Amino acid sequence: MLSKHCIVRLSLCLILLGLVAVVPALAGSAVVGSVAGSMNATVGGQTLLPNTTLFSGDSLQVKDGVAVVALGGASRMVFGRDTAASFLRDSNEVTVLLGQGNVSVFHDADGMPVRMKVGEISIVPVSGFKTLGEVAMLNGAVVVTAKDGMLRVTQGNGQVVNVAKGKTISVTPQAKAPQGGGASAGRCCGGSNVWGITATVAGGAAAILAGVALSRAGDAKTDAADAASAAAAAAAAAASAAAAASAANSAAINAANCAADTYSLEISPSAPAPFPCTT
Repeated sequence: MLSKHCIVRLSLCLILLGLVAVVPALAGSAVVGSVAGSMNATVGGQTLLPNTTLFSGDSLQVKDGVAVVALGGASRMVFGRDTAASFLRDSNEVTVLLGQGNVSVFHDADGMPVRMKVGEISIVPVSGFKTLGEVAMLNGAVVVTAKDGMLRVTQGNGQVVNVAKGKTISVTPQAKAPQGGGASAGRCCGGSNVWGITATVAGGAAAILAGVALSRAGDAKTDAADAASAAAAAAAAAASAAAAASAANSAAINAANCAADTYSLEISPSAPAPFPCTT
């Protein structure tokens, strides 16, 4: 028969074994995904390296670069330049809290549920579709584009808009409704936070995105002009160096001719100088 002391020790061992088994399970449930590739990106202030595992609570910062995060076996998220985001994971889905910048998402029809949030705005791929889309913060607006499949946008007031393939919407905050007084005629969707949605196919939001593209093109043009100026300066320096080399070569040939003439005159003083020599 076991003594009371042995029973206590055995009980403690069993509790410790249980904790050892539970901790990995809890850690696994907090895994968001892994880094497929990155450039000029950090997580928690540390350089982001390929195959790094991301956990719930991690914060991602992309400067002039990009970060690609794999979610499960088929879904991917691409974070663009000047982007800040953090991750949350629960038993049902992964949530990306976008603080600034942009994120593109490829979500397989059967992939892990993914939600992107910007403040009170929530964007999710509609289940049953293989979805390719983009969420970008631009000049105070949230621009949502569905390139394939469908994205569902939910505002803080509960209004829902489905963004179909090839469509873009821009969600912008409006001023709060004035306190007190009666409701004005024609007011819709009341509440402390009122959001307006302008759906466009090739209109306002597309113009915003075009402005971004033009801005980037302008930057590229400036860089090209700077490179052309540097190339021209290098060409001028090379031409100057070539001219100096040619002048030095001519001087060397002239010196050799003068030396040969001097030697010839020493041998035959009456003979004309055989080589052209400039003194």
